[in-house]
Amino acid sequence: MKKVVEKLFGFDFQKHNVRTEIMAGITTFLTMAYILAVNPTIFSALPGMPGGSVFTATALAAVIGTLVMALYAKKPFALAPGMGLNAFFVYTVCLGMGYSWKFALTAVLLEGIIFIILTVTKVRTMLLNAIPGTLQKAIGAGIGLFIAFIGMANAGIIVNNDSTLVSLGHITQGTALLAMLGLFITWDW
Repeated sequence: MKKVVEKLFGFDFQKHNVRTEIMAGITTFLTMAYILAVNPTIFSALPGMPGGSVFTATALAAVIGTLVMALYAKKPFALAPGMGLNAFFVYTVCLGMGYSWKFALTAVLLEGIIFIILTVTKVRTMLLNAIPGTLQKAIGAGIGLFIAFIGMANAGIIVNNDSTLVSLGHITQGTALLAMLGLFITWDW
């Protein structure tokens, strides 16, 4: 059994602990499972977008990506669709610019093909090395804030205000209260 695990996953029993790896896997799954609920919710803003299909595609993309990382790259990385890009796809490309979700999905397919070509030819690495590290971190922070903004709006913590653009919602009721309780529980004390 040890030989199979070593060969299949590149697991070194001298360096790694099975219990630790199993706990890390469970933690990673629980950390990422939210996307199965959030992704269909985001895409439900698009008329005609089938929610069940979005759920299935999200799950399949995560399973396939994670298995490729585990079995081919032999890295303990879990992969799933990126929430920042999904929100950009729905709120900016489709709802903001007015493109249909079918047209936008075609663009995503073409982008994926181009991305593979850039990766294979090492152009992607050259582009990433050309971006300063501080800007790379700022992009990640900006995407995180954008997702947090969408989550707070969906929970009713923040609401539209014509004067100030954003205003505090009814935070003592239902979804907003539950969302704030969740933030309090997950706060890094």
